Amino acid sequence: MRALVYDKQLPRLALTKLLSAITPRAFVGPLAPIQLRDIPEPAPPAPDWLVIRTSLCGLCGSDYKQVFMNGATDNPMTSMISFPQVLGHEVVGVIESVGPGVTQRHVGERVVLNPWLSCAPRGLPPCEWCVRGEFAQCLNFTHGSIAPGIHHGNSVHATGGFAPRLPAHESQCIPVPDDVSDEAAVLADPFAVSLHAILHHPPTEGGTALVVGCGTLGLLAIAILRALHPSVRVLAVARFDHQRRLAEQFGAERVLAHAPSRAVIAGVADALTVEQNQPWRGLPMLNGGVDVVYDTVSSPRTLEVGVRVTRSRGKIVALGVEVPRRFEWTPLYFKEIALVGSNAFAIEDWDGRRQHAMEWYFEFIRDGKIDITAILTHRFALEQYQAAFLSCWDQGKTGAVKVLFEYPGEATVDRVSRA
Repeated sequence: MRALVYDKQLPRLALTKLLSAITPRAFVGPLAPIQLRDIPEPAPPAPDWLVIRTSLCGLCGSDYKQVFMNGATDNPMTSMISFPQVLGHEVVGVIESVGPGVTQRHVGERVVLNPWLSCAPRGLPPCEWCVRGEFAQCLNFTHGSIAPGIHHGNSVHATGGFAPRLPAHESQCIPVPDDVSDEAAVLADPFAVSLHAILHHPPTEGGTALVVGCGTLGLLAIAILRALHPSVRVLAVARFDHQRRLAEQFGAERVLAHAPSRAVIAGVADALTVEQNQPWRGLPMLNGGVDVVYDTVSSPRTLEVGVRVTRSRGKIVALGVEVPRRFEWTPLYFKEIALVGSNAFAIEDWDGRRQHAMEWYFEFIRDGKIDITAILTHRFALEQYQAAFLSCWDQGKTGAVKVLFEYPGEATVDRVSRA
């Protein structure tokens, strides 16, 4: 079958990096590490694995950051992956075949992928984190019956949705209700990421939350805050006009332009009617501020702004991943701000009940609390991967938010416009 394969070949990496200074097309050009190739059909590594026929697969920010080489070689996560890779972990599809050990799922069932390669997919007894349903904190991402990888797309044996079929452990397959479209279902993974951050670090009721970044995770965070915490004022920071419009549509009270940083701080001060404390040089710090920041960018610049606009003993929740650099963080200690990371999703508690974050998503859809399909902006066939990635490169020009690969011949409903 044809699949997008990303391989760690040093000459290709070096040449692509050099050529990218001339044009971003180098990232998806003939010398790039990612190429469309013929690969074998999925080979489930154990009897309790199955094969999913892909209907839709979202391009996650982590996918295109890897393709655009936006990372550092000393990132500790490089110790938990293997090559070559078929990326793509935001998958909705139909079970095509099952192994002899599969007892919970059946052929023809429509499912979304919970991509975490935790203990069960690896054939191991559950570690302490997997027992608690915190699969993204599993202690065994480099052990067991499959090659290292934290989730589908970065393990040799667990190929992802940038291919028409992929293998999965039966525990990773969450059924999609019949009245939830593929278009809605494909957003289960990123929705679950934002939901996890908000459930574990909720805003103060009647208080103020600031969402930094209005890409997929930020827009979904706004929608979740409006649905689950209607008393909370939601401010947002957006880079592009189309993001601002969607943020307002999803319920942000005020959307600030992302630059310059001083204007962001001033905008928050104005919204909250608090004073700015100006140092001898550099950015001011608010005397007061928001209760919680959900930073879906988590760059040095956004974190530096975050520690200045968060109130004393408030919280900054970092959902994004950017290359670290030095920034002035003195307000972190002075205001006793909690800076915490938020990684992926889990079995989540809400309203006195406990179920997987993706199952909460489906319940919210069916209850009418959530409709986030407006963020689906672009669709491409896998053969159009170059255009798909370049639409993510220049989002201001293309208006891209969530970009999808779709597979001809697979039944989906409620189609959005093709790019």
